[in-house]
Amino acid sequence: MSAAAAIARSWKAWLAEHGSRLLLFARGWAKCREDAEDLVQEAILRLWHHQQKSGGGPPDLPLAFSTIRFCGLNLHRSETRRRKREGNVVFLNDFQDVWLDPVMEEDEDAARLRLAVERLSPKLREVVVMKVWSDMTFQQISETLAISPNTAASRYRYALEQLERDLRQWKEERHATG
Repeated sequence: MSAAAAIARSWKAWLAEHGSRLLLFARGWAKCREDAEDLVQEAILRLWHHQQKSGGGPPDLPLAFSTIRFCGLNLHRSETRRRKREGNVVFLNDFQDVWLDPVMEEDEDAARLRLAVERLSPKLREVVVMKVWSDMTFQQISETLAISPNTAASRYRYALEQLERDLRQWKEERHATG
């Protein structure tokens, strides 16, 4: 029997012995069984790569548990970030979608702001969306758009100036006729 086959057999035996314990532990970090299974799979993959440096055999059980815990923390962080991003998503192309706070959608100022943002040029609009609703830094924006950080900051400044001008003009018109 080759060394690779022996290592594979030892991993299979180790998983057969400890797999249910690992899954039970992962259930504490996941919302459902399927997510727990994904955590175990991710942890096993990480452990497999880690163990290759030390002969390739299965890891100690405490290392497996701590790896599942680490993967669970990563899952929780990524879900929290995803929920935050999704909560701040801006749908600029579909007028039926709510892209500000739903309560604010009833507000005339919020509706006017949405129209003003939609009228920005695409280059200005994308920087505003990334900065305001995605909470990105100018450095991150510059890397995403392949522009300099100064260009990203300038586009943001121009967009804010244009939005301020549009909203000021609208308020002046509203107060003049009100």
